[in-house]
Amino acid sequence: MDFLTLFLIYLCFVLAVTALLCLCSGRKESFLARSVNRASQVLSLVIPTQLQRVTHRALHRLFHTRSCLFVVLHIALQAAVFGEYTWEVFVYCWELQFHVLLLLLPYLLLAGNVGCFLLCSRANPGIVTKSNAASLVKVYAYDGVLFQRGLVCPTCSVEKPARSKHCSVCRTCVHRFDHHCVWVNNCIGASNAGVFLLYLLSLTATAAAIAAITAAFLIKVLLLSNIMHGTYLDAQGQEHAVEIPFLVQHLFLTFPRIVFMLGFVILLTLVLGGYCFFSLYLVLTNQTTNEWCKSRRSGGSSHLPSQPHGRPLVYKNIYSKGIWRNLKEIFNPPTVLEKKKK
Repeated sequence: MDFLTLFLIYLCFVLAVTALLCLCSGRKESFLARSVNRASQVLSLVIPTQLQRVTHRALHRLFHTRSCLFVVLHIALQAAVFGEYTWEVFVYCWELQFHVLLLLLPYLLLAGNVGCFLLCSRANPGIVTKSNAASLVKVYAYDGVLFQRGLVCPTCSVEKPARSKHCSVCRTCVHRFDHHCVWVNNCIGASNAGVFLLYLLSLTATAAAIAAITAAFLIKVLLLSNIMHGTYLDAQGQEHAVEIPFLVQHLFLTFPRIVFMLGFVILLTLVLGGYCFFSLYLVLTNQTTNEWCKSRRSGGSSHLPSQPHGRPLVYKNIYSKGIWRNLKEIFNPPTVLEKKKK
């Protein structure tokens, strides 16, 4: 059906854009940035120079400087979803006598998500300064592969503690740097990594709850209408039993905004769910996103100054202390270097 084709294109577009923004958020040399640079080289032959400069400045401001644009987009998407849920889904479900606690669950999750969002966006992620650099150097040991002792940040002019990184967006060094998140407009570091995990989990749970309630409402509508046991006539006048494509088209024509919202929150749940599993894996193995990416890029090419150049170093995660202690550390980061037990 033409409708199903257009609807699938819409779902694929939303999924692609959402995944692209999640993957590229906070990365200086991201796939999106490289793609834009390549496209700009091709389009520079036909686009006026002045327009190229304006576009370049806009993209640089969007992805390489702190901006509230993604925060505004984040709030606008949540407002649109909850507006549709409140004015249509909630009212219809109330008339169909859904349990009130089930209908209020998304609002409770939203309250927790907003709280985590505010804490994560306003918190100090663990900025390394000249006054605290000496103490932060003692928190984590240097592994000699990803983090070398004695390196000084050329921008901040401070000794770089192990597991730290200079964020070009915030223009500061961050202790136990994970990544820069454009959605909260802040870096994720030692001091707010736990809150960010709760923010991510609550956001995923909110999208999943809305998707489940909306899907339950549409299924109940189909059951009450008894349409699944009916038949319909096609363009040639032939009678057919009702199938899933017909039911989807019927629901879209009856509740168009609800169906579009359901498609969006389902895709959002899938994308956020995958990111949640990845974040939990990093937490349980005591890794950061920065370390995970660097360990795969470095391979065996990193060398110590005293290491023979022909003998590559093999990266090994020295920071993992077991699942329970790793999980505890994300919410209660250490303040001093823990000595190895003999």
